Amino acid sequence: MADLTMPTAAQSVAPFDATGAVVRAVLAAGPLTIDEMSRRIGLPARSASDTVRLLERDGWLATRGARESGGAAVFDLRADAAFVLGLDLGGTKLHAAVADLRGRVVAEGVEPTDQRGGQHVVEQIGRLADVLARRGDVPDGRIRIGAMGSPGVVDPRSGGIAIAPNIPGLDEIDVGAALKGRLGFAVAIENDVNLAAVGEAWRGARGGAANFAFIAVGTGIGMGIVADGELLHGARGAAGEIAYLPLGADPFDRRNLRLGTLETAIGSRAIVARYEALGGAPGKTVRQIFDVIGTDQAACVALDDVARILATAILAVHSVLDPERVVLGGSIGSRPELSAMVERHLAACMSRPVRVEISVLGSRATLTGAIGSALDSFYRSVFAIPWLRLSSSGESRTMSADGAAR
Repeated sequence: MADLTMPTAAQSVAPFDATGAVVRAVLAAGPLTIDEMSRRIGLPARSASDTVRLLERDGWLATRGARESGGAAVFDLRADAAFVLGLDLGGTKLHAAVADLRGRVVAEGVEPTDQRGGQHVVEQIGRLADVLARRGDVPDGRIRIGAMGSPGVVDPRSGGIAIAPNIPGLDEIDVGAALKGRLGFAVAIENDVNLAAVGEAWRGARGGAANFAFIAVGTGIGMGIVADGELLHGARGAAGEIAYLPLGADPFDRRNLRLGTLETAIGSRAIVARYEALGGAPGKTVRQIFDVIGTDQAACVALDDVARILATAILAVHSVLDPERVVLGGSIGSRPELSAMVERHLAACMSRPVRVEISVLGSRATLTGAIGSALDSFYRSVFAIPWLRLSSSGESRTMSADGAAR
């Protein structure tokens, strides 16, 4: 197949946004005849036919046989007409995937993050993207856009990523510009927990909620907020920095300024410290402390204290945002033992406790959100279609990693 070029504005948006309407129709319903498209989008059959032929010429649609023998041809989206790159960059690992226009992952890889940071990480991302493109049989130039989740927030002036102490040097370069220079396409950079919330909104447990909070608890704590179906960023992109809530410790203690008062109180280091202070055996990891919760009183009390503080934080979040539900993720937040304790404490401090769920995406939440965000940017820029709103509402069929419609 010949390599496709990105359609021009004139090619992409016909009068009355007919191209967007046709693409939206096949995303929602699958293969359609021209007459079916005409009825579905309210466009005269001749106009629908002209629009389909335009999209077919530019490589976005293809015929998929006929509805029945001798019947009219049906047309469907060419999922391989373009691809997106999703990235989850952490302090210890880099997780990347290439997905087609239906959101089906065609290649995926994980490797340790280059500890030299900065430009070395940019080059690592470029090499991994090249490997995945070859592995997924993606033609040169067919990956059109990307999205990356990272700790911290992007400084809008410098393009550097601030508050990401585990990945050195990212605050010293314009990360977005460096990635575009290496990859040849734009990569939007978003806080990793925000993208985890996007992943939950697209393919997760939030069950159609337009207003919810995703709280990740692990080494640290962070929150992504979806309000009225949109990701909430705040004035400086730092909305959801729940680690700095003045709960669980003294917010005026300057030792808490770097990581945040709440994170200092209930992050993984705090759990270990609480356990040992209560007489627990030294040297245990958080996972090991959870494993003995049924037989070790120190573990039970330490984790219950953490659950109580987390419930207080959820109460504060609920008072300000009024989410329909709270989704817990991260290596600690996704533990069912902690979730059960949190719910018990919420029942004691709320007359109508907010619903709490555990993320069904687990460690894949940020990567899933990165893919969804990249697809949303692609469809909005080319066809003026809000992909995430369509697929999250169920209007558009989404595709699992094995290609099955969901």
